[in-house]
Parts: sequence; structure tokens; C-alpha cells
Amino acid sequence: MSKLVLPTLQIGDLSICPPIIQGGMGVRVSGANLASAVANEGCAGVIASVGLGGYENASASKFVEINNDGLRTSIRQARLQSGGILGVNVMVVLSNYEEFVKVCVEESVDLIICGSGLPLDLPKLTEGSNIKLIPIVSSARAFNIIYRKWKQNYNKIPDAVILEGPLAGGHLGFSYDDILHEKTKTLEELVAELVEFIATLDENIPVIAAGGIWDGADIARFLKIGAAGVQMATRFVCTDECDVHEDFKQAYINAKKEDIGIINSPVGLPGRVIRNEFTHRVLKGETIPFKCPHHCLRSCNPRTAPYCIAKVLTDASKGKLINSFVFAGANAYRCTEIVSVKTLVDGLKRELLENL
Repeated sequence: MSKLVLPTLQIGDLSICPPIIQGGMGVRVSGANLASAVANEGCAGVIASVGLGGYENASASKFVEINNDGLRTSIRQARLQSGGILGVNVMVVLSNYEEFVKVCVEESVDLIICGSGLPLDLPKLTEGSNIKLIPIVSSARAFNIIYRKWKQNYNKIPDAVILEGPLAGGHLGFSYDDILHEKTKTLEELVAELVEFIATLDENIPVIAAGGIWDGADIARFLKIGAAGVQMATRFVCTDECDVHEDFKQAYINAKKEDIGIINSPVGLPGRVIRNEFTHRVLKGETIPFKCPHHCLRSCNPRTAPYCIAKVLTDASKGKLINSFVFAGANAYRCTEIVSVKTLVDGLKRELLENL
């Protein structure tokens, strides 16, 4: 009997083996240290572009420049630490989205991954580069909109697509009510629909499943459904190399299943968090007044927002959890120890082979 070999996620001329993309986690959760460590294990490491470079102390006029410098520094640091595949997650909803994409092009990253909005003009912003462009969607319908626009306007198709389901951490691409009352389709159903739709296009566009994927058995299950790979974020928080404060990681370790819940974020989207005293206070209607010199998110209205989501997430990344919370996937409560990225990936590879 021939020995099983690990599947490879092929995105153009990039070979990712094992077929895992580490999810981009902002603010300052997945930085250069985590991304490079993941890339060194054959996976794709991803830097989250949002909130880098000490923006919180910047004047409005310096906001873009400081963020650009922070991202550029992170990319270069990761490159020094790894020759593996490196991507950057850039949220479309960011007011400096285009600036971040420009930095990614200048620094020749391997992948740009875009969610939190439809990146309809991304091919224009990356024209002339060989960067692989990967939108994040929550349905085949959303992917179709991107596919048609790119094809029509730029004669370009996505190099891959990430289908992020309802069990993901952070901001989610579904309605608050549907998430809260579990009315959404499962990730399995959503991935199968997208795989089927792409088959009708006769295009080679790998589908990457994301949201709630925990172990090698999960990876194998989605590969059998037709996905070419997976994106995982929550598992990588509880690693030695994750850039975030140790108290942030400990919130995952201490969490019980009932602590994982949904909030209505000030940016107008549901978000999955680990509930704490702060989330209970906000749920009761408490507001935290703030000044907004930056307007970092297009969808945020500072006049009506009960608190500043950017400040909350920045504080959380520093371990200041009294007036903040941590984003987390639905399975975060299953994290019981902090391990090295190598230990984690080796375990995932072993489990994947056992379940193929």
C-alpha cells in the first residue's frame, strides 16, 4: 500500500503544504512573529494589517503614514524570519484600505486576503504585480458578484476564495439575528454550494473553508467536500509565537463553552467574542465616550457608537481586558494549552493523514 502524502493547496505557482492558511487576526494578534512561524511550517502565514504602528497616539494627519509604516515594518520583519509564503489580510471596510494594498504591492507579499466588504477594485489596485488575490465571502452569491466584476472590468479572476462560515471569530458576514438564533447555513453547506457554483464556471479557483475548523479531522472533512484547503485562526492564538499579550491567550485557556457569545459590534456587524464583565456592561447599555480623530472604519459612526471598537481591540492586544474583550472562534473554549506553532502544525498534519 502506498504511503499517504499530505495534500497541497495550490494557488497559482504557490504550493501550501499542509493546506492551511493562518487567518489574519487584528488588532495586533497575527503579526510578523506568528505569520513567519506559520510560514516556516509550510502553511501560509498572514499578517493582519489593521491597527499596526502605534496609530492610537497619532494625529489625524499622521494616521495613514504611521499605519503604512507599521505594516511595512511587519512585512519586512516576517521576511527576515521566514522564506515561506506570506500574506496580508486587508479589510475592505478600512478607511485606509487602498493605502494598505499599495504597501502590500510595494513589499511584494505573496497573498492579499480581503474580507469585511467586497473588494471589487482589488485587481486595479494590484495591477502589474504577481500577488495572489483572495477574497473572503460568506456565500456563493457574494463570490459571484466579485467574480463577475473582476472578469468584466479587469479580465481577472480570484486566485482562490475563502468561504468563512458562521462559527468564525471576530466580525461575521451574516445578520445578527441569524447568527444568534442559528438560522445560517452550516459551513459544510456553504462550501458545497460554492464548490458547485465554481464548477459551473469552468475555472480553476480553489475554495478554502474557514470558521470553526479545529483539527485535522475537520480539514479532511472539508477536503472531501471539495475544498482545496482551510483557513484557521483560533488555534494559532494559543501558540508561543502569537504576537498578542499572554493575558489575551489566557482568556482563551480560561474560557468555557458558555463564555463564547455574539455581540452587536459598533461597526454594524455581529461579532463572536469571549464574554466578560465588559461585554455584560455594554449589553446592559453602558457607553464609553470617546473622541475619534481617525475614523478608521468606514462603517462606524462615532456619534452613535457606544464605544470605540479600535480602542477596545487595541487594549485587548496589550492584555488590558478590564474595558475590552477578545474576539474568538466558536471553538476557542477547546484551547487548553499554549504550544509552539511547530507542535500545533505537526499535530494537525498527523490528524489530517489519519482522517484522509
